[in-house]
Amino acid sequence: MKKAKKARKVPPTIEQPPSGEARSWTGIVGPEGSPRADIFIAESVGALSRSQIKARGAVIRVNGVEAKPSRTLKPGDSLEVLWIEEDSSHIEAEDIPLSIIHQDERVLIVDKAQGMVTHPGAGNRRGTLANAALFIAQRDLASPRSETRPALRAGIVHRLDKDTSGVIIVAKDLEAQAFLAAQFKERLVRKEYLAITRGLPSPASGRITDRLGRDPRERKRFATVAEGGKVAVTDYRVLASWGQYALVSLRPKTGRTHQLRVHLAGLGTAILGDPIYGKKDGRFPDATLMLHAFKLRITLPGSDSASLFMAPPPQRFRDLVASLTAAFGKASRTA
Repeated sequence: MKKAKKARKVPPTIEQPPSGEARSWTGIVGPEGSPRADIFIAESVGALSRSQIKARGAVIRVNGVEAKPSRTLKPGDSLEVLWIEEDSSHIEAEDIPLSIIHQDERVLIVDKAQGMVTHPGAGNRRGTLANAALFIAQRDLASPRSETRPALRAGIVHRLDKDTSGVIIVAKDLEAQAFLAAQFKERLVRKEYLAITRGLPSPASGRITDRLGRDPRERKRFATVAEGGKVAVTDYRVLASWGQYALVSLRPKTGRTHQLRVHLAGLGTAILGDPIYGKKDGRFPDATLMLHAFKLRITLPGSDSASLFMAPPPQRFRDLVASLTAAFGKASRTA
């Protein structure tokens, strides 16, 4: 039996082909390994989900040999993925109102509304952020000032859950998408979320570090696992509280699926309105997920330094805080 190769600290790179259609990604599996190649790819390549790996006919090579998406990866394995970038013509452009925070020739930064899906998928072919972004792309291409610009695309760089609102960035061309995705991969992006929880996290601030993987009992859920999975790190701080409800600042250091929701539920203080990891609240039975992407600090294409973008707390947060204040009085502040 061959021994696993020693893991090398080599950051993955994204290669951009001249055609702008065929794409590739290469990387080295870290010391923790991965239960499946498709899971590793989905978590490493911002523009390629597990379902898209199959839909785009991606070819996976492990140590130079073609492999199935279910292939188990070991530390030090060299991984290469080849696929055809999704043609924007397959996404229907829709004139959907968006709350735009910032827009330039390379990126679009939006305050995504709760309930909006980020990218088309099974059962959600229309009404997504990508549909809306493509409409803006086509409209801008028709303007005289866009004659020398590269073709615009609905380049989703990272995602927010359907029921999570807040700031999200969309690339307008492949080069910008690669530039932004590399920052997420290298953990150079700084993100802050706001959440309202049922219960008061204790201690009032701290760091949560564990490993997250698919819940073996329910594939739609994620859970803390003793072995396998991926390292997940979240810094949190209670900003204010009313009785047994708290406003919490969350700063994820990693970007695992459902990370913040699982971490807060693990403290025994699930996010209010969370239908997967929480319970229906007696005082606020109609509350929807109280999780909002508040701040995003990232370097834009063509810039030498990072910029900060913010999406103010939405109306559902303001209404809930007003209700909590009416019921419990002035909030208790945490230093």
